[in-house]
Amino acid sequence: MNAVRMKLVAASLLMASPLALSCSQAQETDRFAKVEIKAEKLADGVAVLFGAGGNIGVSYGPDGTVLIDDQFAPLTPKIQAAIADLGASEVKYLINTHWHGDHSGGNENFGKAGALIMAHDHVRERMLGIQKTGKGNDPASPKEALPTVTYHDGIKLHLNGDEVHVKHMKHGHTDGDSIIFWKNANVLHMGDLYFNKVTLPFIDLNSGGNARGVLAAAEKALEMADDNTKIIPGHGPMATKADLMAYRDMMKSVIGAIEKAQGEGKTLEQVQAMKPAAEWDTNPDAFIKGDAFVEAVYKSLQMPEHAEEHAH
Repeated sequence: MNAVRMKLVAASLLMASPLALSCSQAQETDRFAKVEIKAEKLADGVAVLFGAGGNIGVSYGPDGTVLIDDQFAPLTPKIQAAIADLGASEVKYLINTHWHGDHSGGNENFGKAGALIMAHDHVRERMLGIQKTGKGNDPASPKEALPTVTYHDGIKLHLNGDEVHVKHMKHGHTDGDSIIFWKNANVLHMGDLYFNKVTLPFIDLNSGGNARGVLAAAEKALEMADDNTKIIPGHGPMATKADLMAYRDMMKSVIGAIEKAQGEGKTLEQVQAMKPAAEWDTNPDAFIKGDAFVEAVYKSLQMPEHAEEHAH
């Protein structure tokens, strides 16, 4: 989510005067200086870190520390300090739920420190610079930031007395999303396939995202969860299965309404005027408001079903 905002800021900086550039950099430094990383233990050896950017999952114990996402690069020292406060060792393994910079911005720092980085195939592809935006190709990430272990369907880790199931969810928030489930601890990290109570979903159509995939991922996650599962969203507070069910129902309702309207020949502007997401568009500070969400769903439903081949 914050990755898009950061890109817009970066683009404007390229055209700024040296003085403006210096001021903007100072503002960014000041913003991150004020961020506090807060830890919440979820089970023995499993915790979540809240800061600026995507929520971070942490698994720690005798086999080493596993990090799920790492927010922005300037926050790495604070994240490392929060991990140490948990009594955990330095990060040995790092899994990216997707490629966006508010979830992978610290990769280079942790990679240089020796962490083994894992992610879906498409995450590495996009970080190599293949990702296209309205401004052209994103610049390639440094070698140390790239995932060195990639997978297509998923991977299972047997670490710290638990089975960590990493499963790819195709074409949802992006084309490289993964959810992570700790079987014994009963904790599920959804990445940006789930925004809990802070904004309507961001569906990154430029990165292969699709509303159908977001709904399908919620359905699959609900099959894995029970009433005691602790769910880490990509953004927002911790959630329960009931919260995720409400999110799934919201997606189903909005998609159904827009699909029906498209069948009646309504244009995007006419569908936006219907306000099919109004019931959930209640946060004035939300990153994604109703019209933007409706546009993403409308355009998603115009696309053919994605094949899972590498299309880059």
